[in-house]
Amino acid sequence: MPATRDLVNDLIAKDSIVIFSKSYCPYCKMAKEVFDKLKKKYSTIELDDREDAQEIQDVLGELTGARTVPRVFLNGECLGGGTDVKKLFENGELEKKLSTLAH
Repeated sequence: MPATRDLVNDLIAKDSIVIFSKSYCPYCKMAKEVFDKLKKKYSTIELDDREDAQEIQDVLGELTGARTVPRVFLNGECLGGGTDVKKLFENGELEKKLSTLAH
């Protein structure tokens, strides 16, 4: 498990916007569409393509309080899932958070 925790932390640290996702998940699609609309690049970790998906979701559960996908991270901070990201987008908070990213 410590190796998986290191992997998850590395993945989160590697990019400004990281989405832990499953390719068939409608909420994951919702989160990605928000960043696509804003023309922001993001890294996606598609858990349904990985053997260690369960372990990764366990670690995400420890880190964020939820194992569900998507788990969306911005500058290492978990924004939550698809509906959370959509809500942040709709109320203008997401753009404020994104404005702190290095361009």
